[in-house]
Amino acid sequence: MEHNEFTKGQFLEASARIKEVLKDTKLIYSNIFSKESGNEIYIKPENLQVTGAFKIRGAYNKISKLTKEDKEKGLITSSAGNHAQGVALAAQRLGVKATIVMPKATPLIKVEATRSFGANVVLHGDCYDEAYEEAKRLELENGYTFVHPFNDIDVIEGQGTIAIEILDEIKGMDCIIVPVGGGGLISGIAVAAKLINPNVKIIGVEPEGANAVKLSLEENKVVSLESVKTIADGVAVKTPGDLTFSIIKEYVDEIVTVSDLEVMEAFLILLEKHKLIGETSGVLPLAALRKIKEKDKKVACVISGGNIDVLTIAAMIDRGLVSRGRKFCFTVELLDKPGQLQRISQVLASVNANIIKLDHNKFKTFDAFMKVQLEVTVETNGHEHVQLITDELEKNGFKIIKVY
Repeated sequence: MEHNEFTKGQFLEASARIKEVLKDTKLIYSNIFSKESGNEIYIKPENLQVTGAFKIRGAYNKISKLTKEDKEKGLITSSAGNHAQGVALAAQRLGVKATIVMPKATPLIKVEATRSFGANVVLHGDCYDEAYEEAKRLELENGYTFVHPFNDIDVIEGQGTIAIEILDEIKGMDCIIVPVGGGGLISGIAVAAKLINPNVKIIGVEPEGANAVKLSLEENKVVSLESVKTIADGVAVKTPGDLTFSIIKEYVDEIVTVSDLEVMEAFLILLEKHKLIGETSGVLPLAALRKIKEKDKKVACVISGGNIDVLTIAAMIDRGLVSRGRKFCFTVELLDKPGQLQRISQVLASVNANIIKLDHNKFKTFDAFMKVQLEVTVETNGHEHVQLITDELEKNGFKIIKVY
């Protein structure tokens, strides 16, 4: 079936087909993101979905539609994580054997979650594309049925059910913002949304270090990146699908890119203000809100997943605090005599800077007999507070060097 043969009825049928395995992820209105973007922002929390991501939709829809013969052969797929869990759970529910090939660098939480659904996991390659090649080799060797993570009509159809839910829940939705990796999610959402309301704007978001779809659109052909570099591992795809690219070209209105720092900041706000954990690729739409031209519109942001390990969460919070001006670290050289530490503490206290770490080291300076270097980390209330602290220190004769 060609993508231009999609009908609204197909997406409604897919919604009914997959309903039994879905959690009802109702939209959440966001005060903070609305205020920061100048739009009426709603979060579609697919991070709360069964398996922690939207991928169960496409996987279950695809496997449900397979013939008995194909199911008996067993399934194979390749995935950086969320599609793996979607296929594993769908296969388990439908009584089909599944093998999943995952890149070696896949976070352990995703590997273990996939195994917990009864799938056979094979770790191979350094990125998604290498895992994909190995899965295709095993498909030929064993006669498995391959379930593509994005370049498949039935998978795309399943992902498009998200648009049905969004537009059914909030009438007059103006825009839907979607993370983009291989393009399956945005393809399904774009087609389904435009079939319901052709005026809904669809915006895709890619990381700056994995912008294959944006480059492909610019060159009007599928472009493969030589390498990908992004913290958003779930969308670290070198080559978009040919099917998804043709759909994106026809139905998606705009693709924007965001930096890793913007992703960290969006992650922190979502966690702090909404008590929701989104994975790095999942928060791309929130990271893009300052990049879009729309104002005073109803905008839905699809938080595609929430599968992230605790160590990454800790690092993301730390970097997010720095980028929001909530944490400030600087060094200053002090005279090596009593009272200097007290002086700088008094200045910091006068501007309500809460010291969280001090490193007093006389061996870091060139003149170790006369001076010591002090590294100070303080808790702050934003970039204006950081500037106030800097100005006050300099007013009191302290020349500081910002570390972060």
